[in-house]
Amino acid sequence: MTEMADGYDIVPPLPPRYRFRDLVLGEHYGEEDGRVRVEFFVDEQSFKERLQLYFIKNKRSSVRIRLFNLLIKFLSCVLYVIRVSLDNNDLPGAEEQISSGSYSSGTGVTTMAATPMPKQCCTKENAEPSIRWEALLWVERSPVLWVIQLTIAVISLIQALLLLFLQYKGNILQQILNIYFFLELITTVPFLITIFSEDLRRLFIPVFFNCWLAKMLLENLFNDLHRVMQKPHSALSQQLMILLCTLLCLIFTSWMGIQHLERAAEKGMSVFHALYFTFVTFSTVGYGDIQVDIWPSQLYIMIMISAALVVLPVQLERFGFLLVERQKQGGTYSQHRAESGKHVVVCATILQYDLITDFLNEFYAHNLLNGYSVVLVSPCELDNALRALLQVPLWAQRVVYIQGSVLKDQDLIRCRINVAQACFILSPRNVMDRSDADQQTILRTWSVKDFAPNVSLYVQILKPENRFHVQFADHVVCEDEFKYALLANNCLCPATSTFVTLLIHTSRGQEGSDSNSQWQRTYGRCSGNEVYHIKLGDSRFFGEYESKSFTYASFHAHKKFGVALIGIQKTDEGATIQLNPGPRHIMRSTDICFYMNISKEENSAFILRHPREDQQKEKTDSSKTTNYVPPENGGMTKVESAIASVGTLALELHHIGGKPGSPAASATTSPAKARESYMSPEGRESSGTSLEMMAGTSSMDRNHLMPPAGEDGDNGFLMPAAANRGRRPSIMPVLEMMSSDPEDEQPRDEKLLHAQKQVDLVDTEDVQLWDEEDPWTKGTPPFLPYIGYTPALCHLLTKPKQFCCLELDQPCEHCSYRHAAEYNWPNNNIIIAAEYAALAMINFVVPLRAHWRPKHTLKPIVVLLEKRPDSSFLDCILSFPMVYYMIGTIENYDDVLRAGILQADTVVVVDKESSKLADEDYMADANQIVAVQTLFKLFPHVSIITELTHPSNMRFMQFRAKDTYALKMADKQKIEKQKGSNIAYMFRLPFSAGNVFSASMLDTLLYQSYVKSYMISFTRLLLGLDQAPGSGYLCELRIIAEDMWIRTYGRLYQKLCSTTHEIPIGVYRTHSHADNKSELSVTIEDDDNSSLGQSDERKEIASIIRMKMKKIDLPPEEYDSEVSDKRHKLSYVLINPSFDLKLEMDDIIFIIKPAGGPKTPSPMPPRRKFSSRRKPRKAEPRVEPQGSNVDTKL
Repeated sequence: MTEMADGYDIVPPLPPRYRFRDLVLGEHYGEEDGRVRVEFFVDEQSFKERLQLYFIKNKRSSVRIRLFNLLIKFLSCVLYVIRVSLDNNDLPGAEEQISSGSYSSGTGVTTMAATPMPKQCCTKENAEPSIRWEALLWVERSPVLWVIQLTIAVISLIQALLLLFLQYKGNILQQILNIYFFLELITTVPFLITIFSEDLRRLFIPVFFNCWLAKMLLENLFNDLHRVMQKPHSALSQQLMILLCTLLCLIFTSWMGIQHLERAAEKGMSVFHALYFTFVTFSTVGYGDIQVDIWPSQLYIMIMISAALVVLPVQLERFGFLLVERQKQGGTYSQHRAESGKHVVVCATILQYDLITDFLNEFYAHNLLNGYSVVLVSPCELDNALRALLQVPLWAQRVVYIQGSVLKDQDLIRCRINVAQACFILSPRNVMDRSDADQQTILRTWSVKDFAPNVSLYVQILKPENRFHVQFADHVVCEDEFKYALLANNCLCPATSTFVTLLIHTSRGQEGSDSNSQWQRTYGRCSGNEVYHIKLGDSRFFGEYESKSFTYASFHAHKKFGVALIGIQKTDEGATIQLNPGPRHIMRSTDICFYMNISKEENSAFILRHPREDQQKEKTDSSKTTNYVPPENGGMTKVESAIASVGTLALELHHIGGKPGSPAASATTSPAKARESYMSPEGRESSGTSLEMMAGTSSMDRNHLMPPAGEDGDNGFLMPAAANRGRRPSIMPVLEMMSSDPEDEQPRDEKLLHAQKQVDLVDTEDVQLWDEEDPWTKGTPPFLPYIGYTPALCHLLTKPKQFCCLELDQPCEHCSYRHAAEYNWPNNNIIIAAEYAALAMINFVVPLRAHWRPKHTLKPIVVLLEKRPDSSFLDCILSFPMVYYMIGTIENYDDVLRAGILQADTVVVVDKESSKLADEDYMADANQIVAVQTLFKLFPHVSIITELTHPSNMRFMQFRAKDTYALKMADKQKIEKQKGSNIAYMFRLPFSAGNVFSASMLDTLLYQSYVKSYMISFTRLLLGLDQAPGSGYLCELRIIAEDMWIRTYGRLYQKLCSTTHEIPIGVYRTHSHADNKSELSVTIEDDDNSSLGQSDERKEIASIIRMKMKKIDLPPEEYDSEVSDKRHKLSYVLINPSFDLKLEMDDIIFIIKPAGGPKTPSPMPPRRKFSSRRKPRKAEPRVEPQGSNVDTKL
């Protein structure tokens, strides 16, 4: 080991590479070593090869040599200017030589006769000026200056000859005739001649031509630097440098040449005047204040102008060509800008105008992002519309476009992806093959992750089966998953797509504020609600509800501040968002609260209604008790807690159900004492239910827990005599907390709503409709449609169907039915029409078969496909009850009749991929629009939900040329768009009613996730795509005439929170156009000649449909030829309406039910609907049991 170590120690260090000694003598000259050295590439080890390696081939050494040459050329030009500045234009001994008539030229003596000049030459103005030729040949040059210039000339000449030798390739004449070699000779060889005679040192040498050699060296130097540094995209900058150098060389050559030639004139020209004359001449101004007097100067000027006219246009053409190409390819995001600011990168195959405008409007809608820059990267060129958009001053300084591919490292460097804050990778939606589009997105995601592993990725994928490839990304939105889930929820909760679209778009709620219509003002104001989050300990909205139940905090926060608390997230490790965790969740200071409001709390101003409100609040807070004591430890039971929360308000106790002998029954007092105690400030403050109201609400003295004011002005406080005359029922208060024991008796209102009665009658109403011989079960689907699918608990068949039983219109040995009417389903069916069966369609079925939906509300699903589905899709739907498929199209009348459109409640039309082949981009929806318009004409009773590629095409849905109200909404859209609204189409009637949907509306979900990282998870929970432990689910309830005693949205909020612990989040309202008193002048004229069901067109349509029905053995009388009243209805969504909003009949409330739910059934479940056109159900049992046998016991 020691010997080996010594052997390594004697190894000499490696000498530096490419030293001149090593080039001449070799790198290992003088080394004495017993080892044998083997040299490789011996053909490059000759003296000439070593010189070529040092001067030409080696990048770094050649750069150093060129840089040295450039410096000495520049120095020679500077020395020439110094020599000219020091020259006084007087030749030594000129006066004596002229007076004697002789002039010494330095090489001989010239004798001239001293003849006087003719007199007329001096007097005539057009006399030819005399030329002093000797002044052009001899100049004044100091010895020091001569030595420096001579040294530079010798070095330059030796190097030029050496490069001529090294670059020799057999044609010496071609190299000698090179213009740059010729310039090198005329600027260096004369200096060698001056060595032999001192008089020749004053010889004029045109050293200023070295500027052209410096220009050539600068070009070569940039080329070498680009090779060494591998600097990308430098052609434009290099061409610009060449153009500027050419212009400077022309000016410098003209400047020095004119100054020297004017030495021969009588007056001469100073250095500054020569420069001034050159600029004036080249700028084509020509003031005429300075002129050249002799013909050599004039000839020189003509030559230089001609040269400029030849050289400059060529350089300008090259520069213009590169500039145009640069504009097509976009710029480069500078390193300095990337380090000093923040930016995000957006990658897409095609940058469409609508796509980019939606992104920019949504991204910069948040104030925190106004200082960010956006870098657009795409392999395609910008179209004219988008190019003009990026020239707008609003975006010109914020948006940078780069044409390139993120699969290339060079383009990733151009956009500075390694220091970007985030990278958005968007899928091309308008493509024929969605799988191919996903493959491109996957490769882009992998490329960015490989190059910049620390950058946050926001990926948009189209098909869910490809999502697991990009699961590592920070945020992923699968379009098909959200699309089908939204369409499914639309069938149960009307306008869910509109609700979610408005919720994920940024708006300030200013749309429709200047409208004369009340519904437009309310609809526009509520559309500004978004989802925000805040820590409870830092919140003024919810901070006072610490240690209270979730439902208590939700109701009182809405009553006091107008915000809707809809979910929380614990700080525990691995905790997920929980929508409406229920009253058993006690709010903690560390909980993250999710709420809906116009603005987030940090941007809200709190204005007190009364000057003494702070004092009252402190007094109220001090009187509240927030610590819960279980009953077994001496605490109160549930009913006692309810009594304590109301205080001494004994008038309300007879509405609280309790067992005889319970504390509730023994706590009653006289009405007079109850009113006296309630009206006293102490009693009101100790009740724990009175909260400060925001400005604009009802009076502070009004308690919303009390019955409404009577007609006699008694403010709702009735004596027993008044109560006997029929007092409106009141609502029990929301409890601060619930017992942790689920067996404790829950307080319950005696006043039942209509929906509660319907639920109680389910078990006794027509039990023959649901056969219990083939029971259903609850579980997760046995087949997973794709990798990454989250199984959801839903209703399943105990025994899956056979494949043959899935096809609706094809009889088999198990089932002989040929169309939907023969199945005689108890509920109306849902038809979804698509081009092919996508695996993501399982997300349409699962929400309609969710485990929490009562069995008696489930509706049959018919999937109408143009192409036969594959076995993988059929395996997924085998276990679901009442799910069928059928081959056909919505354009074929026979197909839609066999699919059961006469019995259908809803028809969902999915966008077709084949329509993307349209020549005009916006014509991609033409097929769907015309087909849906046909269904709208033929079957007006059916609610049709259509998916479009372009949201702008929604104006053609249910189109009627004489619908003046729809035309007025079109004008409203234009006005809102001019005001800068991001969702100007919200006033289109098909969109507000939830009849149209576009997947592009979901793009903002990905954009918002940059600021709100929880938005994707929140939306998935809301739509039922994910199920989290303890999280609630979206449902709906309908307000009917019997429920109008509830009166306002705030009282309904209290009713739901206090009984079933449900949280309302919005209202879907429908009324006639004529209900708007401010728009009575607006009339609606139908295309059917205003005679519904009696026009010739309706008769012709009815005749055709009935003939088709006879053909497929359907009773013709089931077709209803009358036009539905839906044509004259106006529907819209109100997100988180105000506390005082008056409810109307047929309002549908969006609610979030708690997980598990209370023992009490939901007060307003979905109502059962039976087709009025269906024949009575036959008594004989069904032959095909799997689709309709239902167990009503939940």
